[in-house]
Amino acid sequence: MTLQSMTGFARSDGALDGTTWHWELRSVNNRGLDLRLRLPQGYEQIESKVRDRIAKAISRGSVNASLSVTRRTQAGEVRVNQEALERILAIATRLSHNIGAETPRVEALLGLKGVLDVVEDADTEETLAAQQAAVLDDLDRALADLVAARRDEGRRLKDVLARQIDEIERLAKTVEASPARTIEAIRRRLAEQVARLMETGQGLDPARLHQEAVLLATRADVEEELKRLAAHVEAARALLRDEGAIGRKLDFLAQEFNREANTLTSKAADQEIAQAGLALKVVIDQLREQVQNIE
Repeated sequence: MTLQSMTGFARSDGALDGTTWHWELRSVNNRGLDLRLRLPQGYEQIESKVRDRIAKAISRGSVNASLSVTRRTQAGEVRVNQEALERILAIATRLSHNIGAETPRVEALLGLKGVLDVVEDADTEETLAAQQAAVLDDLDRALADLVAARRDEGRRLKDVLARQIDEIERLAKTVEASPARTIEAIRRRLAEQVARLMETGQGLDPARLHQEAVLLATRADVEEELKRLAAHVEAARALLRDEGAIGRKLDFLAQEFNREANTLTSKAADQEIAQAGLALKVVIDQLREQVQNIE
């Protein structure tokens, strides 16, 4: 299964027996599957089928699915409302006698509201079933296009994520190779700090001073953070190779990346390491933003 984005758009059109319809599907990122349907009156009975089909095709995202239908204009049967016509004719005859007017013409009577009724032919159950089946078939086509659009966006995001993971690895190796992490550099910094303390003229216990120096060096060591960052890099690359619905796993991994970068930056005892730590945090924030769009 190819890595998918949660962003996509698709549409499809169909027609049968003079009735036309139009499906429009849109999806954006969401923590789970949030499905919102807009179906016209008379199509409520297919709602459960629509939901089932979308849920089988898409596991995460906020999906808006709307169906618009235009029904054919039916000629139907024209019928004379005999009762209404007789009442109107009686009234017209009485008035014509009273005021000496002519009896109304036939076309005038037929033009009055309620005299003629147009009875449209109702769709049979077979016709409705055929229309609904065709509408669902077009939904499947729209869903296939939506999934394809999400996969295309997923391929683009995969390349972006791969580059960001490479940059995290590069920055971690920059910290690992920093001269400031060598024993000589740590010893020199401690010696300078001790020298400044000795210049104050205060008596210092050499044994306690040694213990404090060892403790300071241990706290400044970022070896564990670098190892965990390397492990997270390999885990992220493995997820990209597996593809599929990896959004939640990548989101969790991005949080772990951020935790290690924060710890590394807080421990930084050198300007170069501090700058690399800040750069790490920027790249990881960008990674987290992109991961929010992965299914």
